[in-house]
Amino acid sequence: MRARQKVGLALTAAGALAALLWPLWGHGNADLTGAVQGELTAGAATAFATGRNAFSMPLSTLDDEEQARFAVGNSFFRRNWVEAPASTTARDGLGPHFIARSCGGCHVQDGRGAPPDFRKGLSEPPVALLMRLSVPGVGAHGGVVPDPVYGDQLNNAAIQGVQPEGQVRIRYQNLQGSFADGTRYTLRKPLYSLTQLAYGPLAPGAMMSPRIAPQMAGVGLLEAIPESEILANAAAQAASAGPVKGQVNQVWDDFAQGMRVGRFGWKANQASVASQTAGAFLGDIGITSTQHPDEACTPAQKDCLAAPRGAQSKAPEIDDRTLSDVIFYQATLAPAARRNVGDAQVLRGQALFAQAQCSACHRPSYTTGEAPFPRLSSPKVQGLKIWPYTDLLLHDMGPDLADGRPDYAANGRQWKTPPLWGVGLIHDVNGHRRLLHDGRANGVLEAILWHGGEAQGAKQQVLQLNARDRQALVAFVESL
Repeated sequence: MRARQKVGLALTAAGALAALLWPLWGHGNADLTGAVQGELTAGAATAFATGRNAFSMPLSTLDDEEQARFAVGNSFFRRNWVEAPASTTARDGLGPHFIARSCGGCHVQDGRGAPPDFRKGLSEPPVALLMRLSVPGVGAHGGVVPDPVYGDQLNNAAIQGVQPEGQVRIRYQNLQGSFADGTRYTLRKPLYSLTQLAYGPLAPGAMMSPRIAPQMAGVGLLEAIPESEILANAAAQAASAGPVKGQVNQVWDDFAQGMRVGRFGWKANQASVASQTAGAFLGDIGITSTQHPDEACTPAQKDCLAAPRGAQSKAPEIDDRTLSDVIFYQATLAPAARRNVGDAQVLRGQALFAQAQCSACHRPSYTTGEAPFPRLSSPKVQGLKIWPYTDLLLHDMGPDLADGRPDYAANGRQWKTPPLWGVGLIHDVNGHRRLLHDGRANGVLEAILWHGGEAQGAKQQVLQLNARDRQALVAFVESL
């Protein structure tokens, strides 16, 4: 869509890889003078990309050295880790328990995961859908108390000689409804249970919460939103007369070694890309780091405790520099430009979005501040006008979406407002349209129909729309 600018990179291995991939990534620092203002989802850092690689482009503000580092992080994000002991000491240490063998195993093409295809019954195990676990009580720093036997999430895979913790079984219940014009719809409510538990039953009162892997593009820019803006969102909603009363989640950050405003995860239980990444390496792949030096084995899991470790049996299994490169890669993935911004149907949908008060939670835009961790994310993100469509706050979404599991300040009915940028490209990248925290919604309209609680009024307005206006609303959201 824009002329690509050739980039001269140093002839290192990383530089050579970056030079190879850069023509596929975006427009580089190409002139954006001719771009329609509404296209620039992330200002000058916007990527003009569609198709399979739409979520895999770097911020176009990166310099040559940063492009090379992006390529290194990309490699460690996508390639599989292997069991120890192995000759590949830079990538060994998988497990003992795990969900995926790489970050890209859940975030395929840096995109969004999906639950198992219900038409395949139990034959397809969940990969990009993990099950959080905890028991009643308040844990360290005000967080959750993990299940004493299975920890804070269930891992359905394991290395040789170690038992997988168990399997997730999903059944579905059909919920019927209709729009004001008589058009009927069916929602599929997932019902979760755990089977084949290898180490005995869960603790009494154990709580479960399914979480789907979201797309990655733009996470570094979300971290660059000043905390003051998120706090201001909560204050403005508290002072308003409407039902929307979002709350901030205050969470522990492993890198800051302190409490910070949560903004990542479906319940905003992570404050930074760095903390989210280090936690996912341990929880999802079984890779230790400086922040998490011990394997996630509980005392009851004797085979897990006895399993070999990676990196020649020395922690951490991922060194600080490599982890930093992976964090840098994720933090510099660029949001894609909007599409069809001048289309009459999209403009009609935009008006309906505002009319239904959707922007009360899905705040359209911000101006970024300084990245909290310049050593881990590009400093060239300050002062950008970005359009993520989120307030990064927790909201009561009603009983139908409730998981009943608290997470720091989030209660069992609250979820963080997810950003909407890139929603219309999920099908291009990942071949599906599954939305919400567990992928239960098949597309934008179904996601709206699941809304309740603070969003009940907005949903009721959408139920009154005719078919043409419903299509326009979807067209707008999918243009973001």
